[in-house]
Amino acid sequence: MKAAVIVFPGSNCDRDVKVALAQSMGGEPIMVWHKEANFEAVDLMVLPGGFSFGDYLRCGAMAAHSPVMTEVVRRARDGVPTLGICNGFQVLTEAGLLPGVLMRNAELRFVCRDVLIRVETSQSLFAARYETGQVLRIPVAHHDGNYEADADTFKRLEDREQIAFRYCERDGTPSPAANPNGSMANIAGVYNEAKTVLGLMPHPERLADPQLGGNDGRAMFDGLVEALS
Repeated sequence: MKAAVIVFPGSNCDRDVKVALAQSMGGEPIMVWHKEANFEAVDLMVLPGGFSFGDYLRCGAMAAHSPVMTEVVRRARDGVPTLGICNGFQVLTEAGLLPGVLMRNAELRFVCRDVLIRVETSQSLFAARYETGQVLRIPVAHHDGNYEADADTFKRLEDREQIAFRYCERDGTPSPAANPNGSMANIAGVYNEAKTVLGLMPHPERLADPQLGGNDGRAMFDGLVEALS
């Protein structure tokens, strides 16, 4: 299996993703700079978290116009599995690969802490190692994680089971108190219609080894490697 990590100016979790992927793959992914217009064929593309282009203006909007994104969008639309984490999620929405938009957090504060999220469906490459309804502890660190979509888009997300994760209490119940950023319907992550593209605000790579305090995120990378090898 081959994987690529797309690196933008300001990415700060690209190395964490590299380590997490290497643990699962048994080999290192390639790192692709945002100015590269092309790169070798891969089985998985990951857009990591960070502060692309300084986190100015609408997050991810400038990164979505980087030269590499033409190729990322083309391959993602051809079916190459694509994972966007935090800022990477923002980039995927700005590039049109995922519906909706990420706004400023409801209380206009940067949040950096562990949250609980519920797996809404295990029927995807990304969540195959989880069970539907399983509650995970995963860290978040963002200022713009407030997911919003219009009513028609939200209905399609629900009807087509494109909601990947929801912020929740320990028993799996979504609640305002469990929602760190004000996202509509406690949404923490969404799929494209084919479930080959996933964007999520929590950072699975930051809890993918017991030495980091837990490994709830590890199953995402192990599942991808198992499915794509």
